Amino acid sequence: MASMLLGDFEAEVVKIEPPTGDRAKSHPGYHAFNRNKQVRTLDLDSETGLAEAKALIALADVAVFDHAPGGLERLGLDAETLTAAHPRLIHVWMPPYGTSGAWSQLPPHHSLLTAVSGVAFRQGAYADQPIHLILPLVWYGQGVMGAASISAALLERSRSGLGQAVTVSGLHGVSEVTGPVRTLGGPPLPRGQPLGAMPSYRLYPCGDGKWLFLGTLFANFYVRAIEAMGLMRYFEDMVMDPILARQTLASVFATRDRDEWIDLLKAAGVPCAPVGPREPWFAGTAVDQGDLRRTFEHPDLGPVAIPNVPIKLSATPGSVRGLARRADGAAWTPKPAAGSVHDGHDAPLHGVRVLDMGTVIAGAHAGGVLANLGADVIKVEPMDGDPFRSDGGGFLAYNRGKRGLGLNLKEPAALALFHDLVRSADVVLDNYRHGVRKRLGIDYAALKAINPRIISCSINAYGDIGDRVALPGFDPLLQAEGGMMAAQGGADEPVLHTIPVNDVATSAMVCFGIITALNVREQTGEGQEVLSSLMAQSLTFQLGEVVDYAGRPANDVGSEDCLGVRALHRYYHCADGWAAIVCDTAETAKAACVVLGVAYDSDQALAEPRDGALAGALERAFIARSRDEVVTALLNAGVPAAPALRGIEAFDSEWLWENQLFDVWRHPRVGDIISVRSYADFSRTPGGFARPTPDIGEHTAELLREMGLTNDRIEAMFAIGAIFEPGHVAGRTAKSARPGDGGAALMTQ
Repeated sequence: MASMLLGDFEAEVVKIEPPTGDRAKSHPGYHAFNRNKQVRTLDLDSETGLAEAKALIALADVAVFDHAPGGLERLGLDAETLTAAHPRLIHVWMPPYGTSGAWSQLPPHHSLLTAVSGVAFRQGAYADQPIHLILPLVWYGQGVMGAASISAALLERSRSGLGQAVTVSGLHGVSEVTGPVRTLGGPPLPRGQPLGAMPSYRLYPCGDGKWLFLGTLFANFYVRAIEAMGLMRYFEDMVMDPILARQTLASVFATRDRDEWIDLLKAAGVPCAPVGPREPWFAGTAVDQGDLRRTFEHPDLGPVAIPNVPIKLSATPGSVRGLARRADGAAWTPKPAAGSVHDGHDAPLHGVRVLDMGTVIAGAHAGGVLANLGADVIKVEPMDGDPFRSDGGGFLAYNRGKRGLGLNLKEPAALALFHDLVRSADVVLDNYRHGVRKRLGIDYAALKAINPRIISCSINAYGDIGDRVALPGFDPLLQAEGGMMAAQGGADEPVLHTIPVNDVATSAMVCFGIITALNVREQTGEGQEVLSSLMAQSLTFQLGEVVDYAGRPANDVGSEDCLGVRALHRYYHCADGWAAIVCDTAETAKAACVVLGVAYDSDQALAEPRDGALAGALERAFIARSRDEVVTALLNAGVPAAPALRGIEAFDSEWLWENQLFDVWRHPRVGDIISVRSYADFSRTPGGFARPTPDIGEHTAELLREMGLTNDRIEAMFAIGAIFEPGHVAGRTAKSARPGDGGAALMTQ
């Protein structure tokens, strides 16, 4: 997926496959993941094949690998060997788990990764158990972060002339997608609920048995919904009593068919969406109008529909030019000679200044990732702050590493000051609704007139073309309509993903788009506009699952509190915890049955359902044994298995600390916090978070002094309310900052 995204933007990509073919060659997603690529077959275990691979690498800019630890060293394709031989090479290693330790040697199965990282226990559930995620969300995040990190290394190489080793493991995917965070001075964050924790932001069944998602995250939308549903006389009681609110809304939704409610709510400007399967969504009008689908003729399969490029660059747009093509004589296009070398050790995005106007998750998290890669990210907030602002773990994690600027853009002096900031900035990032940037005077045309080198990146719900562009939208609305909720719930009720799937997909994707635009600017000297949407990302984190052609194999589906997809690909309750097992060969199935003392035909066992006779026998076998003992026994017999860690348990995992998933840092007001350390690792130019999460406007005066503003001018702007800082009174700045409230009474769980 990482190299697919590079290929979308004109990189020449040669994919090397073994003689037996890609292990996912029969998966429909193969046709999306390998679009625009030349495919060449080489046996790396043969002297000839390995020599040919090394000859290709010698002329490459980037080499991408996904071997388990130790595999590259055995072949002489490890980073140390290859970067010593080719100083400009960017060596990218993307192992499916971590970089060291026993669990990093497991065969690649997403359910095992979510087990040992604690992710399976973070999905909302009714019972106290892990949840099997139908979509490989963490690996999708790893793929997009791989593309962003490669782009960052290429940008750094344009300054230094040197390549380096870049590592983006499955645990980096865990970091970007799930962002585990724990405030040590407070209780653990509560687990989410399958239908949604808040009455205002929740799934509801309607009178015809069909479901909708009510997406009134903010109070103004909730009031509109209550008014449209004729419930204003109960409003105060509903605000005070969430259980009453949920019961009242559920009973009223049950009185009408879903389409009636959708029409009524949308007419009132209330964000909502029907729950449906992914197939009609991908084939439907909204995706078509958004130019998010492409169809190509395959010689054996006929027409194959795949998603289009999920991000738009105005000056250098990406494109899907075709499906994978065989090219066993693949060779590179000649390149110009390399320039001079200036060995540097600054972070990949060192020197890049980002004005971050992003809020809630999609925009704010993107700014946090850029800060981790070394950018100077300035969080620009109005007086009432980011509506997601709180001392809760999510906000602190998504906004770590930034500086805070309090700016009231409704004041003409503040807008003029913002335009001054744009003159020295590289990137402006926002997630305003379509049309808001122009109304504020900060759209790309206005910014380009001030600074032709500016990269202006904007995110919205439904893109910049089509009937929906002006509509408000939130992550779960695209989960609902895009088929994610229905797929996770299967034949049971739909399930809200506790992971904000489309938000985190958008964050990673816009980072890739921004860094790609910065790379283009190195060549042209010109900036450009970068656009993406939650709707585009409704396809990105189910890229392989939406690929469509006649006779395609069916996708896996989940269930209420889904434990797995088959009896031998499932979570099981042990005497003292939970374990995961994945068998996909007759040999591992037979070994599992022997270890667990279950008599079953191994060929038939692989196809047994998750809740059938074999699953029942396995349940009885697992519950009689301790978790660690049975996992060890299975591993010793060659069966892929792992412990399923609880979310809180993961923070104490020796393996996760060994692989440096976490970092302990101190917020001056909240105290010690454990959260993710990085989204990628760079051998020569390491990134990382340079500072804690800022309070609202915390660095206002500091930033304006850096711009060269005098103290008198700064005080004058404080006096008229154009700028603000915690505790500041005109003529005096308080010694300590106070938290910004931000009005975040209605936020995601």
